[in-house]
This record gives sequence, C-alpha cells and structure tokens, in this order.
Amino acid sequence: MLVAGANLATPLYAVYRERFGFSSAVLTLVFATYALVLSPSLIVFGALSDRVGRRPVIAGGLAIAMAGLGLFALARSTPWLFAARAVQGLAVGTASGAATAALVELAPAGEQARAALLSTLAQAGGSAAGPLVGGVLAQWAPAPRTTSFVAGLIVTGGVLAAVLALPSMPGPAGGAWRLQRPGVPPEIRARFARLALTGAAAWAVAALYLSVVPSYAGELLDTSNLALEGAIAGGMLLASCAAQVVFRRGGFAERDQAVGLVLVIVGLVALVLAFPAGSLALVLFAALVGGVGHGMAFLGAQADLNAVAPPERRGEVTAAFFMCIYMGVAVSAIGVGLVATATSLETAVAVFALVTGFASVGAVVWHVAVARAGGVPLRRAR
Repeated sequence: MLVAGANLATPLYAVYRERFGFSSAVLTLVFATYALVLSPSLIVFGALSDRVGRRPVIAGGLAIAMAGLGLFALARSTPWLFAARAVQGLAVGTASGAATAALVELAPAGEQARAALLSTLAQAGGSAAGPLVGGVLAQWAPAPRTTSFVAGLIVTGGVLAAVLALPSMPGPAGGAWRLQRPGVPPEIRARFARLALTGAAAWAVAALYLSVVPSYAGELLDTSNLALEGAIAGGMLLASCAAQVVFRRGGFAERDQAVGLVLVIVGLVALVLAFPAGSLALVLFAALVGGVGHGMAFLGAQADLNAVAPPERRGEVTAAFFMCIYMGVAVSAIGVGLVATATSLETAVAVFALVTGFASVGAVVWHVAVARAGGVPLRRAR
C-alpha cells in the first residue's frame, strides 16, 4: 500500500501538466522528488528499526503516507505536487527498510528466499496497482483528481490499524541509535555493489514507465484515455510480478539477474522502436518483456542481499540497497525530463535507453564474470 499510494498519480501527471501549465522537466522533477527525499530519509531511518523495533517505524511510515495522499487529494497548484511527492518519499524511506527486514525475520527458518519474493512482489505489485487503480478512477470516477487519493488514504489507514494490531513483530536489537548513513560490511561490499547496480538498472526502467511512458504512449496513440495509459504502466509491473512467481523456484540468483537484465535491454529497444513505427504492439511487447526482466533481476538481487546481510545489520544494509536504487531512479528521471524539454519525449526515451542499456550490459558482464570465476550461486528455497 505504501508503494501503490506513491504511484496513484502516474496517469494524472499529464493532466497536472496541462492544468497547472508546467514542462516535461518539471513533470519529471515532481516524480523524482519522491526519490530525492526517500534517499536521505533512508540515511536517517535506515538503522532506526534495528534499534527500536520494526513496528513503530513501519507504523510511522504508514501515517506519513496518509499525509502525502491527503496533499494530493487537495492539490491546487504545482507546489502541492512537490509537497505531496516529498511526503510520500519520506513515508517509503521511513518504512521500506524496516518492512523488508521484518519479512525476513518473520519467515520460518530457511525461508529467506520466500521473504525476498514477498518483498519484491510488494514493491512491483504496489507499483502496478497504483497506476492501474489510479487510471481507472481518474477516467471514470467523479472528481478524477481526488477520488483515488481518498480511497488510498482510507485503505492505508486500514493497513496501519492492522500493523498496530499484529500479535507479534520483531523486537529491537538494542543499543543506541545515532544518525548515520546506511553502511555495508566490508566483506560483502563487492557483492553489494553488483546487486545495487542490478536493482538500480531494473528500477530505473520501471520508473520510466511510471513517469513519462504514459505521456509517451498518449502521444504515440493520440489518446487521452487515462485508464489505458495507466494500464500500460501497470502492465509492465504486473509482468514483473508474474515473473517473480514463476522464477522463484530453483535457478540461481546470478543467472536470473543476468537473464533479467538482458530482457530489460530487449524491452528498451522495443520501446524506442515503437514511436517511429507508431506501433501499440511494440509498446505492449516492450512492457511485457521489460517487466519480466525487471522481475527476474530484482528478485535475484533481493534474494542474494537477504542471504548475505548480517542479521544485526539487515535493516541498515537493506536501506543502503534501496538508497542506491532510488538515487538511480531520481537521476534517470531528471535526465529524461531535461532531455525531453530540450528536444522531444521520443529523443529523451532513446537517450535513456542508451544509457541504461549500457549500465545493464555492464552488470550482465559482471554477473557472468563472477559465475565463471566460481562464485557460489544462491539457490532459491522451494
């Protein structure tokens, strides 16, 4: 629900741009504000749940998320959008590391891979549900710029009540909490860097679908149907969820991450070719293939991270992982907006595909090199 609420506005960005009169660069800055606030909030709260327990940190994040949804529901100008996205970034930055760590700790012995699946499904599934639900309500419900956020606020409040009512949650590890950047133990830093690059590349592509692809598809198809635009963005993440369920059994983390990134590259090529071809089929193919690749790559990276993170620093290491991902999302989103303003949306998507494609190729080469050097693959629990 945290992630779904943060993406309810995806189909509405083009509506806000027309109504409030801002450029593509401002649109992507509004989107990226979420990640720009989320990353430093991970610095502040990354290790907090290791010290005070998971429940209060998760509950605090949900309460902040409700405030962000309220700001979107009341938005009357561009500054409201920046404020809402900043609050949403703070909410997810507060709770995401703690929630992921809690899933690992609540899992039965030997089921860390299942916890990784649930965590990545929550991320991808929430990112899919937000634009799907937001698009349908924006297209056909009354008060299109308000209804979805009020609904999200009510449901998030129910989730908050459920978290507070849970009979058991992982308790604090103890010790004093102090402000510090999320750290990574020296013995896993090389592996962490490879996993962070994989996650950042996969989520940068997902962020493209959640920010400018609805507008890109609208120009390509000459349509203003918000439900269709939201479905294209949500469909990419639904494909990711399906891939995570299918590939959770057997296999190896390194192999799945490498194959997933190759599929991400194929999806980017198809997305770039869709505009000059004027092809809806290519857009849908790009979303499907890119989504499957996203699911394989991100699930493999999350499972690998859960396996190597020390239990007493799991919240801190997980926060560092998410910080790398969201900084990649922010930089790529802002870059797309600046290029789109200076040239065109079509050119911006092509430049993004080129840069992210090269980063993905680098990660694939790294995974293959580790595997050939005798790196121990991570088998997923059945």
